[in-house]
Amino acid sequence: MTPTGDDRGAKRKADARDKVSPRAQAKAELARWTELAAANSFVDPAFYLEYDVKRGLRDVSGRGVLAGLTQVGDVVGYAVEGGELVPSDGRLIYRGIDIMDLVDGFAAEDRFGFEETCYLLLFGDLPVSDELHTFENRLATNRALPRGFVYDAILRMPSRDIMNAMARGVLSLYSLDKTPDDTSVQNILRQSLHLIAKIPMLAVYAYQSYLDEFRGKSLVIHRPSKDLSTAENFLHMLRPNSKFTKLEATVLDLALVLQAEHGGGNNSSFTSHVVSSTGTDTYSTIAASLGSLKGPRHGGANLKVVEMFEDMKVCVMDWEDDEEIGDYLVRLLRKEGFDRSGLIYGMGHPVYSISDPRTVILRQYAAKLAEEKGQDAEFRLHEKVERLAPEAIGRTRKVYKGVSANVDFYSGFVYRMLDIPRELYTPLFAVSRIVGWCAHRIEEVANGGKIIRPAYKNVTPRRGYVSLKDR
Repeated sequence: MTPTGDDRGAKRKADARDKVSPRAQAKAELARWTELAAANSFVDPAFYLEYDVKRGLRDVSGRGVLAGLTQVGDVVGYAVEGGELVPSDGRLIYRGIDIMDLVDGFAAEDRFGFEETCYLLLFGDLPVSDELHTFENRLATNRALPRGFVYDAILRMPSRDIMNAMARGVLSLYSLDKTPDDTSVQNILRQSLHLIAKIPMLAVYAYQSYLDEFRGKSLVIHRPSKDLSTAENFLHMLRPNSKFTKLEATVLDLALVLQAEHGGGNNSSFTSHVVSSTGTDTYSTIAASLGSLKGPRHGGANLKVVEMFEDMKVCVMDWEDDEEIGDYLVRLLRKEGFDRSGLIYGMGHPVYSISDPRTVILRQYAAKLAEEKGQDAEFRLHEKVERLAPEAIGRTRKVYKGVSANVDFYSGFVYRMLDIPRELYTPLFAVSRIVGWCAHRIEEVANGGKIIRPAYKNVTPRRGYVSLKDR
């Protein structure tokens, strides 16, 4: 019997239903593999207790597992009384000098402090006037990037993520180095000075390229000025008109000083130690640390603080009402508000308990900048949240140590008042922290330590191999 037109049409439809497109097939395979990978990656939390594993290399009180020794920086959140650890006001130490004393020192002389801080962290002592002048000149000389490099490595390869572009730029600088794999301290120091000087350019130029490619904005490229400090150059290159106030540059310089170093245990500095211990080159090490800092649990927290406050300003009608603000914070902790993460961003720190010294310092300068920018009401809101958040956390959570505002609580607010775009919040952190990374890399190499390799306990039951035909 000859098929009719209706029969042939029905068969074509049936065949089309039976035939799966390659794209749909690939999607289905990926979904199945994802399910398998996730199911076979889960580790029973009970095993961590059974084998006394310090997840995150920290114990329940927040103290880190001792994994190394350093002379670069120290983070103090406890005092020892009668053999017991007692929470205390936080202290941040750079090469034995309290951060409070360091900031008070250069601020009293009305000087920018980031370059002096770089010298201290790299070389272990404060510079005399001539040494500081020579060091500032060396950084100024090293800032410029070759025109061809800017075009080929940055402008021709724009990225939606500036940290990604910076890491690629750092790795690309390897090709311009005549001795990139020389791991002598002298060569690493030379490379470090170049990278510390150049990374602000990588950040700003990558952002300008992003604006041009993805936002349809005009491409503006300013050359760095040898007469400006690191903070001044950043604002000069970022802003189309290159204009900024003395207070703006002073506050940005302070932010760079406060974030330049935080001990060897923070994730990105520890990454510098881990990668350096393999004997690899400086560019690979710094790129790895950039990858660590990019993570929202590390360098991206200040942006979450800004977003949280934007939500708060909409949800809280009266910014002066402690009760209304407190209720909002409790909703955050109950996962009923903002991003439903259960977090009050900018509150708490793995080491600091009663206070974060960086917050104490930055708060003072944020108040001055808020007055200049007409943001006094928002600054007062930050102060209220800083005071009320620990109370809300204490009512809803078991707290093993004190909870206080960390540096991210005010840094995002400061960056926003400085008209720094959000895409540059974490990159600006990297512009500062690269100093600590380089100091820790030099320390790791100079001590000739072993490759860093902690132990992991395998908890998979043993089983035999099954031949393909019998599976």
